[in-house]
Amino acid sequence: MESHRRTPRRCRTGRRRSPTRKRCRVLIIVIVLGVTIGALTGLLGAGGGILTVPALVYLVGIPISSAVSTSLVLGAIGPLAALIPRLRGGVDWRMVLPVAGAGAAAAFGGTFVGGLISDDALLLAFAALMAASGVQMLRGRPRSEGSDHQPKLWAVKGIAVGVLVGFLTGLLGIGGGFITVPALIFLLGMSMRLAIGTSLVVATINSLAGIVAHAGLSSPDWGLVIAFAVPAMVASFLTALLAKRVSNSFLQRAFAVMILIVAALTVTQVLWA
Repeated sequence: MESHRRTPRRCRTGRRRSPTRKRCRVLIIVIVLGVTIGALTGLLGAGGGILTVPALVYLVGIPISSAVSTSLVLGAIGPLAALIPRLRGGVDWRMVLPVAGAGAAAAFGGTFVGGLISDDALLLAFAALMAASGVQMLRGRPRSEGSDHQPKLWAVKGIAVGVLVGFLTGLLGIGGGFITVPALIFLLGMSMRLAIGTSLVVATINSLAGIVAHAGLSSPDWGLVIAFAVPAMVASFLTALLAKRVSNSFLQRAFAVMILIVAALTVTQVLWA
């Protein structure tokens, strides 16, 4: 009789705990991702969409359409904490309007094109752009502090950068930090530190445009947004304070290494999944 009573209780308990354990495991993964991605965003001005989309698809297990929408919401919220320590002297506010304005319009074109391309093709395109950006950052010479200057035709170049970044935001569901930072450095002559701060403002605006463009196509997972955003914002603020104490050279090389690793991981997941 004892064994007859115990067996069903163990079976019921196992069935009850399994979904709970799964939810706890997903929650832990999301919090760890939030801290990691927030720390990278605060330190390097990128790491939101560049890491969030693959992480949500492959580690959390949500569809890419939902991952893109969730990433866009996080891309609008996450940089805010990283911007606070950079508001004075860490952003080229003159370049924000041409870059972000052109990017917001281009995001709609990227969203339309993205609807015509398969998920694997999008992720491979994502990886190819990350790899190209990383190589460019490793080969480029970091600009020293105080060397920032306004280039000739800066507004035209800013609009061109904005169109490229905005299109990628709509196409891939990313705020564009991984391509915005190198573009601001090599096309507009910014130092790494100023490019990071400016990129964070542009990423926030472009993500908001991407959210509008994706409205009705897919919806974010709001539970994941909350679990992700809170630890991400705390980590982002703390590492933004740290970034003020390290050199441009370190920031640029760390940025390049980060995106090359993510590019390799993304290609591996697509080809061998």
